[in-house]
Amino acid sequence: MSKNLLSLVIVLSIAAFSGCRTNLLNGESSSTAAPAQTQPSAPPAPLVVDGVRASYADVVERTSPAVVRIESQIRQNAPQQQQFPFGDDFFRQFGAPRQNQQQSPTERGLGSGVIVSADGTILTNAHVIDGAEKITVQMNDNKTYEAKLVGIDKPSDLAVIKIENQNLPFLNLGNSDNVRVGDIVLAIGNPLGIGQSVTQGIISAKGRRTGLSDGSFEDFLQTDAAINRGNSGGALVNLTGELIGINSQILSTSGGSIGIGFSIPSNMAKSVLDQLVQNGRVRRGLLGVGIQNITPETAQALELSESVGVLVNSVKAGSAADKAGVKRGDIIVAINGEKIEDSNVLRNKVAGTAPGEPLKLTVARGGSQVELTATLDEFNTENSANSQNGQTPRDENSGTQNQSNGRLGLSLQPITPQIAAQLNLPADTEGLVVTDVSPNGAAAEKGIVRGDLILEVNRQAVKTSDEVQAALENSGSKPILLLISRNGQTIYLTIAPK
Repeated sequence: MSKNLLSLVIVLSIAAFSGCRTNLLNGESSSTAAPAQTQPSAPPAPLVVDGVRASYADVVERTSPAVVRIESQIRQNAPQQQQFPFGDDFFRQFGAPRQNQQQSPTERGLGSGVIVSADGTILTNAHVIDGAEKITVQMNDNKTYEAKLVGIDKPSDLAVIKIENQNLPFLNLGNSDNVRVGDIVLAIGNPLGIGQSVTQGIISAKGRRTGLSDGSFEDFLQTDAAINRGNSGGALVNLTGELIGINSQILSTSGGSIGIGFSIPSNMAKSVLDQLVQNGRVRRGLLGVGIQNITPETAQALELSESVGVLVNSVKAGSAADKAGVKRGDIIVAINGEKIEDSNVLRNKVAGTAPGEPLKLTVARGGSQVELTATLDEFNTENSANSQNGQTPRDENSGTQNQSNGRLGLSLQPITPQIAAQLNLPADTEGLVVTDVSPNGAAAEKGIVRGDLILEVNRQAVKTSDEVQAALENSGSKPILLLISRNGQTIYLTIAPK
């Protein structure tokens, strides 16, 4: 190659490089002559960085298609949404509020649901679809279906609906008994109607009870995963993608999430699901006892070494418990050999046993244990409410003066037939009625009010104020165990006299 030709090649090469450099500095492609290139998609974010999980996208991808939006249409003259026991709606079931449309005969409610079978079977909350004349389900891909009601169970706040389709994405129900406080969970639902959303948190507590659901068959998982109105019926899933809870309630002073949410555990949901699908209703066992937890003060008054078991404060005549030999004052320490930690555990174990089935009870009585077998009755929601009122009695014709007890801070009066009639009690009821309570006394601190009946002091029946006084003197400095009757129900209260 000649020197002139070599020089020309070198000059052209330098010019080409210079043009490339200029273009790169200007943010353009590396060669003005090269065709435009499509930028490759970014690789997926790593799930684990330095040994720490950095993404839940894989779990969401597997689970979110099975979580649906539910819209219910309800006539305005349908039964109103459940009234909450707290004036400021402190506990809230969080289906999105139904919007009253002007000049429209219907109301619209929004919530969530979870597909639990490929044939379109969906679990949701009872309060999401209660009273609905039309139920519409919207899938994650925006396809919509009209659903039919399979069954509803208000005591657990669960319902089952179904859409006609096959091979749908669904979630497997996990074992909620294996869930531990501190486990990471994801909440998936339709908050405030804005569309499907996912939030992350942990299991904050287990075995929670709010008292809001009809019948109080509650065993909630508590979570701090953010959930709001419209999340009702949505999914609470673990990191393996299993459904471990159906989101149902929140505790809030404002109506929005403050990190205290409650989900119905999957094991309870599965039991209700199976019965609704098979029979259209849920049957629960009934023992027929009033129960309460044993506090350290109650254990001291009963001279127990530890606060174990559940105290029986009443036994319904003719009930399964009565026929089995359970007595008021017994302490139920185990069912079918399993230890009972508190009254909510006992209530749910009984409710989870079919009517007519035997239940083995281990009862502590008089310092020894007794084995009893009860054949359960059937729980009936309509008959569970107590109709007696709590009016303060007056006995203007008895001529009996109220007698005050300074150690307890209350005034007592023996029950007469007239007082018993005012309280809708049998005429032969014995005990003392509370006619006045000192606001600063020991009784007031424990919630005793006018109209309460004192039936026992330290497990001894009392009919007069003198008998109450004698029982107090015999107790010395120990806490005093009172058996109180209110509105037809009895409960033990432990008081440290002043």
